[in-house]
Amino acid sequence: MKQDMILILDLGSEENPRLAREIRALGVYSEIYPHDITAEELAALPNVKGIILNGGPNRVVGGQEIDVSKEIYNIPVPVLLADHKGDRPWPADPDARREALSNFVFGLCGAQANWNMDHFIADQVELIRRQVGDKKVLLALSGGVDSSVVAALLIKAIGKQLTCVHVNHGLLRQGEPEQVVEVFRNQMDANLIYVDAAERFLDKLAGVDNPERKRKIIGTEFIRVFEEEARKLEGIRFLAQGTIYPDIIESGTKTVKAVKSHHNVGGLPDDLDFELVEPLKMLFKDEVRACGTALGLPDSMVYRQPFPGPGLGVRCLGAITRDRLEAVRASDTILREEFANHGLQGRVWQYFTVIPDLKSVGVRDNKRADEWCVILRAVNTVDAMTATIEELPFPLLQKITARITSEVKGVNRVLYDLTPKPTGTIEWE
Repeated sequence: MKQDMILILDLGSEENPRLAREIRALGVYSEIYPHDITAEELAALPNVKGIILNGGPNRVVGGQEIDVSKEIYNIPVPVLLADHKGDRPWPADPDARREALSNFVFGLCGAQANWNMDHFIADQVELIRRQVGDKKVLLALSGGVDSSVVAALLIKAIGKQLTCVHVNHGLLRQGEPEQVVEVFRNQMDANLIYVDAAERFLDKLAGVDNPERKRKIIGTEFIRVFEEEARKLEGIRFLAQGTIYPDIIESGTKTVKAVKSHHNVGGLPDDLDFELVEPLKMLFKDEVRACGTALGLPDSMVYRQPFPGPGLGVRCLGAITRDRLEAVRASDTILREEFANHGLQGRVWQYFTVIPDLKSVGVRDNKRADEWCVILRAVNTVDAMTATIEELPFPLLQKITARITSEVKGVNRVLYDLTPKPTGTIEWE
C-alpha cells in the first residue's frame, strides 16, 4: 500500500527532523528534501499530499537567502510556509503544535493516516524484490539493531539470496563475534560468513589520530573485505547497508553543516562494484526498532545497545593502540555488567566508556603512576538527534569506578560525561 506523504523542503531549518517525526507520529509519512528540488522531481514522487517550506537560521547561504523555485508554489497541493527565525513559527506548546500540524495534514491536505510498519515492510519487500530480481545480496551483519533489522527484512524479501558477512575488525565489544555467529548462523539459519580481520584493520589504523580519517579507513576497509568475499561467491550484485535517516541528516545537507561523516554515508570507495540496497535509510532509530519488532525479531536484539559502525575505534580516542583498545573493551564490559546488576539495562538508551589518548598522574602500589582515564557516558534519546544524560546514583558511580581502576590495566581515573546533545554528540568522535 502506498502511503500518503507530506514533503518538508529544507529552507535552513534545524527543526526538519523533529517536524518529520511529528508528522509521522500522526500516521502520515513525511520526508525531507533540499530546497532546490525541481518541480519535475517533485512531481515524480508518489502520493504527495502537501508541502511544508521550513525556513530557519541557515536560510542565508553565500550571502543570499535561499528559496524554492517559483514552480513549487504553483504545485497543485497545499503549501505551508513556516520560518523558525520568528516570522511564521510553529507553536511552542506541544498540543497546539500537534493541532496545527493535524489541521494542515488532515484538514487542508486531506492526507490519510496510513503510515505504519506493516505498510512500510510490505512496500520495502516489493521494492527490494524489484531492485534485486534473482541476483544475490551481500550484507555486513554486525549484530547491531540496524544490520539485524536489514537482515530480517531481506530474508523476508529474498530469503537465501542473501549472504551475511560478519567481519570481526577487532573493534567489537566483549563476546560479540561469538554471539553474532550463535544467533544468526545457529538460530536464524542465515547464510553467514565469518571473517577475522582484526589485525588487518588495526594495521591500517596504526598511527591515525584524526576521527574522520579513522571512520573513512574503517568504512573503506569494510567494503574491501566484502569485495574479497564477493569474489568467492557467484551472482553477488548488491551490497546491503543499515543506513538510517539520522546518518544521512548528520552527514550534512545543503543548508546544514555535517556533524560527522558516517561509515555508510559518503565513506565508500570510488571503485565500489556493488549497487546499494538501503531499505531503512528513511527511518529514525525508534522506527527501526518498531520495524524489527514487526518482523518478529526478539526484544533482546531489537533493543540491543546501539553501537557505531566503527565500533570501539571511535571510543579509543586518537591513534588506536592495542593496549588502550583492550582497556576500552574491558571497562565497557564492567559498565554494562553493573548497569544490568542495578536494573538499568533497557532503561537507559545507550551507555559506554571512552578512553582518550591522555594520561594523568596517579598512585599505584604506593608509587607514582601515569595512566589513562576512563570516561563514562550514559544517554537517553528517542531518535538519536538529541539526547539527555542519565542521572546515575552516586553509589553506583563509586562501584563502577572501584571496579574499573582495580580491574582494568593502565587506568587510574574515572570521569562521568554530563554533556547532553547538543552541545555534545552521543559519541566522542
